[in-house]
Amino acid sequence: MQLRTAPTLLAAALLACAGHAAAQESRDDRFTLRIGAMNAKAETELSAATTFMGERYRFSEDFDFGSSERVPRIDGVFRMSERQRLVFDYFNYDKKRRETLDEGISYDDTTIPAGSYSEAELDFQIASLLYDYSVVQTDSFSLGLQIGAEWAKAKASLVAEAGEDRWSDDTSEDGYAPVVGLRLTARPGDRWLLNLQGQYLDADWGNFGDYDGSITRANAVAEYRFTDNFGLFAGYEWYRLDVKRNVTGDGIRDGIVGWEQRFKGPVVGVTLAF
Repeated sequence: MQLRTAPTLLAAALLACAGHAAAQESRDDRFTLRIGAMNAKAETELSAATTFMGERYRFSEDFDFGSSERVPRIDGVFRMSERQRLVFDYFNYDKKRRETLDEGISYDDTTIPAGSYSEAELDFQIASLLYDYSVVQTDSFSLGLQIGAEWAKAKASLVAEAGEDRWSDDTSEDGYAPVVGLRLTARPGDRWLLNLQGQYLDADWGNFGDYDGSITRANAVAEYRFTDNFGLFAGYEWYRLDVKRNVTGDGIRDGIVGWEQRFKGPVVGVTLAF
């Protein structure tokens, strides 16, 4: 899994903090809940490759959902012991984009009247529950390995209307699979916490029907506690959904349809600890 520059630099900062921060008492939080929002930018790439009548064809097209969308971001940590934790994460992106034709277009005998439109909607949800074990645990630094289960659902729909003609289509798939991850946590000060996580899921590990592919996630968070029970956090989140499906048909051999979906953006929110 390739992480971008910002998370990589934060990982280096975590290691530096671990080496230089003064020893301090571990927090006694049994349960931590972070509720916030992500200013998510969606990037979509559709692709296809097939052999038809002996000829090889390839297709790739980027699709932009326009401006960023504010979406909910929730995670929780239940500390079972000094080294053992249960980690929960939830992310949901749901956005529509509509394009309307201001002026009519004519081509040969075909006319598309003004007011014709197309509307696309994407709804993506992902939830995970992981067991986290700290293989390295000090007063100021923790390195954890994670394993658990992840559920994901993607729904896409498209509606187009031109004059009296109307066309619509939608598809929805969901499934679950084991997921593995890595966590780095540092406490450079009594009220500060820096956390970096990366997680990976392969569709072949679980129940995603005829689909192959993977889901990759990385996030970096800096948190400041005003009291033992309340704080604010800010960071950056990145998701990548890579889906492929084999297709067959008349004259088609070894056809593959691909969908790569990326979400990225800053996150902010509040921390509640008990």
